[in-house]
Amino acid sequence: MMVVERIREVRQRVREARTQGRRIGFVPTMGALHAGHVSLIRAARADGGFVVVSIFVNPAQFDDGRDLEAYPRPLEDDLEVCTREGVDLVFAPKREEMCPDGPKTTVRVPGMSETMCGAFRPGHFDGVCTVVAKLFAIVQPDVAYFGEKDAQQLAIVRRMAADLNLPVEVRGCPLIRDTDGLATSSRNVYLSDQDRRRALALSRALLEARDAVVGGERDAGKLADAVRRQLADAEGVETEYVAVVDPDTLDDLECVAENVLVAAAVRVGTTRLIDNVLLRDLGERGGGG
Repeated sequence: MMVVERIREVRQRVREARTQGRRIGFVPTMGALHAGHVSLIRAARADGGFVVVSIFVNPAQFDDGRDLEAYPRPLEDDLEVCTREGVDLVFAPKREEMCPDGPKTTVRVPGMSETMCGAFRPGHFDGVCTVVAKLFAIVQPDVAYFGEKDAQQLAIVRRMAADLNLPVEVRGCPLIRDTDGLATSSRNVYLSDQDRRRALALSRALLEARDAVVGGERDAGKLADAVRRQLADAEGVETEYVAVVDPDTLDDLECVAENVLVAAAVRVGTTRLIDNVLLRDLGERGGGG
Protein backbone atom coordinates (compact mmCIF):
# COMPACT_ATOMS: atom_id res chain seq x y z
CA MET A 1 0.00 0.00 0.00
CA MET A 2 1.28 3.44 -0.93
CA VAL A 3 0.84 6.36 1.49
CA VAL A 4 1.36 9.78 -0.08
CA GLU A 5 0.94 13.39 1.03
CA ARG A 6 1.48 15.24 -2.25
CA ILE A 7 -1.15 15.90 -4.90
CA ARG A 8 1.28 15.40 -7.75
CA GLU A 9 2.16 11.92 -6.48
CA VAL A 10 -1.51 10.92 -6.23
CA ARG A 11 -2.02 11.95 -9.83
CA GLN A 12 1.07 10.05 -10.93
CA ARG A 13 -0.03 6.84 -9.19
CA VAL A 14 -3.56 7.13 -10.58
CA ARG A 15 -2.19 7.63 -14.10
CA GLU A 16 -0.07 4.50 -13.70
CA ALA A 17 -3.11 2.50 -12.58
CA ARG A 18 -5.11 3.71 -15.57
CA THR A 19 -2.36 2.67 -17.98
CA GLN A 20 -2.83 -0.82 -16.54
CA GLY A 21 -6.51 -0.66 -17.45
CA ARG A 22 -7.74 -0.27 -13.87
CA ARG A 23 -10.78 1.76 -12.82
CA ILE A 24 -10.31 4.12 -9.89
CA GLY A 25 -12.47 3.64 -6.81
CA PHE A 26 -12.32 6.41 -4.22
CA VAL A 27 -13.35 6.55 -0.55
CA PRO A 28 -13.01 10.08 0.90
CA THR A 29 -12.76 10.14 4.71
CA MET A 30 -11.68 12.31 7.61
CA GLY A 31 -10.01 9.32 9.25
CA ALA A 32 -10.90 7.72 12.59
CA LEU A 33 -12.00 4.79 10.45
CA HIS A 34 -14.78 2.53 11.73
CA ALA A 35 -16.96 -0.28 10.40
CA GLY A 36 -18.89 2.11 8.19
CA HIS A 37 -15.72 3.24 6.42
CA VAL A 38 -14.59 -0.38 6.11
CA SER A 39 -17.85 -1.22 4.33
CA LEU A 40 -17.10 1.51 1.77
CA ILE A 41 -13.58 0.22 1.21
CA ARG A 42 -14.90 -3.31 0.77
CA ALA A 43 -17.48 -2.09 -1.74
CA ALA A 44 -14.68 -0.45 -3.72
CA ARG A 45 -12.54 -3.57 -3.54
CA ALA A 46 -15.46 -5.74 -4.66
CA ASP A 47 -15.68 -3.62 -7.81
CA GLY A 48 -12.12 -4.65 -8.61
CA GLY A 49 -10.66 -1.20 -9.10
CA PHE A 50 -7.58 0.63 -7.88
CA VAL A 51 -8.76 1.74 -4.44
CA VAL A 52 -7.81 5.18 -3.13
CA VAL A 53 -8.70 6.32 0.39
CA SER A 54 -8.18 9.93 1.44
CA ILE A 55 -7.67 10.89 5.07
CA PHE A 56 -8.05 14.63 5.59
CA VAL A 57 -9.74 16.47 8.45
CA ASN A 58 -11.27 19.31 6.49
CA PRO A 59 -11.30 22.52 8.55
CA ALA A 60 -13.81 24.18 6.19
CA GLN A 61 -16.65 21.92 7.32
CA PHE A 62 -16.29 22.66 11.03
CA ASP A 63 -18.25 25.55 12.51
CA ASP A 64 -16.62 25.14 15.93
CA GLY A 65 -12.85 25.45 16.27
CA ARG A 66 -12.90 23.36 19.44
CA ASP A 67 -14.66 20.54 17.60
CA LEU A 68 -12.01 20.69 14.87
CA GLU A 69 -9.16 20.50 17.36
CA ALA A 70 -10.80 17.64 19.28
CA TYR A 71 -11.61 15.56 16.21
CA PRO A 72 -9.82 12.17 16.50
CA ARG A 73 -6.79 11.66 14.26
CA PRO A 74 -5.52 8.09 14.83
CA LEU A 75 -3.53 7.98 11.59
CA GLU A 76 -1.45 4.90 12.39
CA ASP A 77 -4.55 2.92 13.31
CA ASP A 78 -6.26 4.12 10.12
CA LEU A 79 -3.31 2.99 8.00
CA GLU A 80 -3.46 -0.43 9.62
CA VAL A 81 -7.14 -0.68 8.68
CA CYS A 82 -6.39 0.34 5.09
CA THR A 83 -3.54 -2.18 4.84
CA ARG A 84 -5.73 -4.96 6.19
CA GLU A 85 -8.54 -4.09 3.76
CA GLY A 86 -6.31 -4.09 0.68
CA VAL A 87 -6.33 -0.38 -0.14
CA ASP A 88 -3.92 0.48 -2.95
CA LEU A 89 -3.20 4.11 -2.09
CA VAL A 90 -3.85 6.36 0.90
CA PHE A 91 -3.78 10.11 0.29
CA ALA A 92 -3.11 11.79 3.65
CA PRO A 93 -2.29 15.41 2.84
CA LYS A 94 -1.28 18.09 5.28
CA ARG A 95 -3.55 21.13 5.50
CA GLU A 96 -1.06 23.31 3.62
CA GLU A 97 -1.06 20.85 0.71
CA MET A 98 -4.82 21.14 0.26
CA CYS A 99 -5.17 24.85 1.07
CA PRO A 100 -1.73 26.48 0.78
CA ASP A 101 -3.04 30.08 0.71
CA GLY A 102 -6.43 29.59 2.31
CA PRO A 103 -9.52 28.87 0.16
CA LYS A 104 -10.64 31.56 -2.26
CA THR A 105 -13.25 29.45 -4.06
CA THR A 106 -16.31 27.85 -2.48
CA VAL A 107 -18.59 25.22 -4.01
CA ARG A 108 -22.12 25.20 -2.66
CA VAL A 109 -25.48 23.68 -3.46
CA PRO A 110 -28.05 26.25 -2.28
CA GLY A 111 -31.36 25.07 -0.94
CA MET A 112 -30.27 21.53 -0.14
CA SER A 113 -27.44 22.80 2.10
CA GLU A 114 -29.51 24.98 4.43
CA THR A 115 -32.04 22.40 5.65
CA MET A 116 -31.71 19.63 8.26
CA CYS A 117 -28.10 19.62 9.48
CA GLY A 118 -27.38 22.74 7.46
CA ALA A 119 -29.78 24.77 9.59
CA PHE A 120 -27.72 23.98 12.68
CA ARG A 121 -24.26 24.03 11.03
CA PRO A 122 -24.16 27.06 8.70
CA GLY A 123 -21.57 26.67 5.96
CA HIS A 124 -20.89 23.02 6.79
CA PHE A 125 -21.97 21.63 3.44
CA ASP A 126 -20.17 24.40 1.56
CA GLY A 127 -17.00 23.08 3.21
CA VAL A 128 -17.92 19.52 2.32
CA CYS A 129 -18.67 20.32 -1.33
CA THR A 130 -15.53 22.39 -1.75
CA VAL A 131 -13.17 19.74 -0.42
CA VAL A 132 -14.97 16.89 -2.21
CA ALA A 133 -14.77 18.79 -5.50
CA LYS A 134 -11.04 19.30 -4.90
CA LEU A 135 -10.55 15.61 -4.08
CA PHE A 136 -12.48 14.57 -7.20
CA ALA A 137 -10.20 16.84 -9.25
CA ILE A 138 -7.09 15.36 -7.63
CA VAL A 139 -8.00 11.65 -7.68
CA GLN A 140 -10.26 11.71 -10.77
CA PRO A 141 -12.14 8.57 -9.70
CA ASP A 142 -14.55 6.55 -11.78
CA VAL A 143 -16.63 5.75 -8.69
CA ALA A 144 -16.71 7.49 -5.29
CA TYR A 145 -18.26 5.68 -2.32
CA PHE A 146 -20.23 7.48 0.39
CA GLY A 147 -22.19 6.09 3.33
CA GLU A 148 -25.96 6.49 3.47
CA LYS A 149 -25.63 7.38 7.16
CA ASP A 150 -24.69 10.89 5.97
CA ALA A 151 -27.75 10.93 3.73
CA GLN A 152 -27.94 14.69 3.35
CA GLN A 153 -24.27 14.87 2.42
CA LEU A 154 -24.75 12.06 -0.12
CA ALA A 155 -27.69 13.83 -1.79
CA ILE A 156 -25.81 17.14 -1.94
CA VAL A 157 -22.61 15.61 -3.35
CA ARG A 158 -24.64 13.76 -5.99
CA ARG A 159 -26.34 16.98 -7.02
CA MET A 160 -23.02 18.85 -7.10
CA ALA A 161 -21.44 16.18 -9.31
CA ALA A 162 -24.44 16.21 -11.66
CA ASP A 163 -24.64 20.00 -11.87
CA LEU A 164 -20.91 20.32 -12.60
CA ASN A 165 -20.90 17.38 -15.04
CA LEU A 166 -18.15 15.68 -13.06
CA PRO A 167 -17.24 12.33 -14.65
CA VAL A 168 -17.71 10.29 -11.47
CA GLU A 169 -20.41 7.96 -10.22
CA VAL A 170 -21.35 8.87 -6.64
CA ARG A 171 -22.43 5.60 -5.09
CA GLY A 172 -24.25 5.32 -1.76
CA CYS A 173 -23.56 2.34 0.50
CA PRO A 174 -25.85 1.12 3.31
CA LEU A 175 -25.65 2.57 6.81
CA ILE A 176 -23.81 0.27 9.24
CA ARG A 177 -24.95 -0.19 12.84
CA ASP A 178 -23.08 -1.54 15.85
CA THR A 179 -24.49 -4.60 17.56
CA ASP A 180 -26.51 -2.42 19.96
CA GLY A 181 -28.15 -0.57 17.05
CA LEU A 182 -26.19 2.69 17.23
CA ALA A 183 -25.14 3.96 13.79
CA THR A 184 -21.36 3.80 13.42
CA SER A 185 -19.68 7.20 13.67
CA SER A 186 -16.26 8.58 14.45
CA ARG A 187 -17.98 10.69 17.11
CA ASN A 188 -19.19 7.65 19.05
CA VAL A 189 -15.84 7.58 20.86
CA TYR A 190 -16.93 10.75 22.68
CA LEU A 191 -19.86 8.96 24.35
CA SER A 192 -19.59 7.72 27.92
CA ASP A 193 -21.18 4.33 28.64
CA GLN A 194 -24.22 6.09 30.08
CA ASP A 195 -24.50 8.47 27.14
CA ARG A 196 -24.21 5.62 24.68
CA ARG A 197 -27.15 3.87 26.31
CA ARG A 198 -29.14 7.11 26.12
CA ALA A 199 -28.17 7.59 22.46
CA LEU A 200 -29.87 4.32 21.54
CA ALA A 201 -33.19 6.17 21.79
CA LEU A 202 -32.33 7.72 18.40
CA SER A 203 -31.97 4.47 16.51
CA ARG A 204 -34.97 2.94 18.28
CA ALA A 205 -37.22 5.86 17.31
CA LEU A 206 -36.10 5.79 13.68
CA LEU A 207 -36.37 2.03 13.33
CA GLU A 208 -39.92 2.21 14.70
CA ALA A 209 -40.65 4.85 12.06
CA ARG A 210 -39.31 2.46 9.42
CA ASP A 211 -41.58 -0.29 10.75
CA ALA A 212 -44.54 2.08 10.65
CA VAL A 213 -43.89 2.88 6.97
CA VAL A 214 -43.51 -0.81 6.15
CA GLY A 215 -46.79 -1.36 7.99
CA GLY A 216 -48.53 1.16 5.74
CA GLU A 217 -48.22 4.56 7.45
CA ARG A 218 -47.94 7.23 4.77
CA ASP A 219 -48.59 10.46 6.70
CA ALA A 220 -45.20 12.18 6.96
CA GLY A 221 -46.37 14.45 9.78
CA LYS A 222 -47.45 11.51 11.93
CA LEU A 223 -44.13 9.77 11.34
CA ALA A 224 -42.15 12.85 12.35
CA ASP A 225 -44.33 13.47 15.41
CA ALA A 226 -43.89 9.88 16.60
CA VAL A 227 -40.10 10.18 16.38
CA ARG A 228 -40.14 13.53 18.19
CA ARG A 229 -42.29 12.15 21.01
CA GLN A 230 -39.97 9.21 21.59
CA LEU A 231 -36.91 11.43 21.64
CA ALA A 232 -38.61 13.92 23.95
CA ASP A 233 -39.31 11.10 26.40
CA ALA A 234 -35.68 9.90 26.35
CA GLU A 235 -33.55 11.08 29.27
CA GLY A 236 -30.47 13.06 28.34
CA VAL A 237 -31.38 13.40 24.64
CA GLU A 238 -31.86 16.86 23.11
CA THR A 239 -33.48 16.85 19.67
CA GLU A 240 -32.21 19.21 16.99
CA TYR A 241 -34.50 18.15 14.17
CA VAL A 242 -36.62 15.34 12.77
CA ALA A 243 -37.21 15.37 9.01
CA VAL A 244 -39.27 13.24 6.64
CA VAL A 245 -38.00 14.08 3.16
CA ASP A 246 -37.39 12.89 -0.37
CA PRO A 247 -33.93 11.26 -0.21
CA ASP A 248 -32.80 12.71 -3.53
CA THR A 249 -34.06 16.30 -3.34
CA LEU A 250 -34.36 16.66 0.46
CA ASP A 251 -37.77 18.28 -0.05
CA ASP A 252 -40.16 17.87 2.88
CA LEU A 253 -42.88 15.29 2.29
CA GLU A 254 -46.50 15.47 3.30
CA CYS A 255 -47.32 11.99 2.09
CA VAL A 256 -44.88 9.11 1.67
CA ALA A 257 -45.01 7.66 -1.84
CA GLU A 258 -42.14 5.81 -3.52
CA ASN A 259 -39.09 6.91 -1.54
CA VAL A 260 -38.61 8.37 1.93
CA LEU A 261 -35.78 9.37 4.24
CA VAL A 262 -36.60 9.77 7.93
CA ALA A 263 -33.64 11.55 9.51
CA ALA A 264 -32.87 13.11 12.87
CA ALA A 265 -30.07 14.80 14.77
CA VAL A 266 -29.72 14.88 18.54
CA ARG A 267 -27.24 15.87 21.20
CA VAL A 268 -26.37 13.45 23.95
CA GLY A 269 -24.14 15.14 26.48
CA THR A 270 -21.71 17.17 24.38
CA THR A 271 -21.90 14.82 21.38
CA ARG A 272 -23.96 15.51 18.28
CA LEU A 273 -25.29 12.41 16.53
CA ILE A 274 -27.19 11.89 13.28
CA ASP A 275 -29.08 8.84 12.06
CA ASN A 276 -31.71 7.92 9.50
CA VAL A 277 -33.74 5.21 7.86
CA LEU A 278 -34.09 5.10 4.08
CA LEU A 279 -36.79 3.28 2.15
CA ARG A 280 -37.13 3.13 -1.62
CA ASP A 281 -39.53 1.69 -4.19
CA LEU A 282 -42.38 1.47 -1.71
CA GLY A 283 -44.99 1.60 -4.42
CA GLU A 284 -43.46 -1.28 -6.34
CA ARG A 285 -42.98 -3.51 -3.33
CA GLY A 286 -45.96 -2.50 -1.29
CA GLY A 287 -43.73 -1.39 1.56
CA GLY A 288 -40.25 -2.49 2.47
CA GLY A 289 -36.78 -1.28 3.25
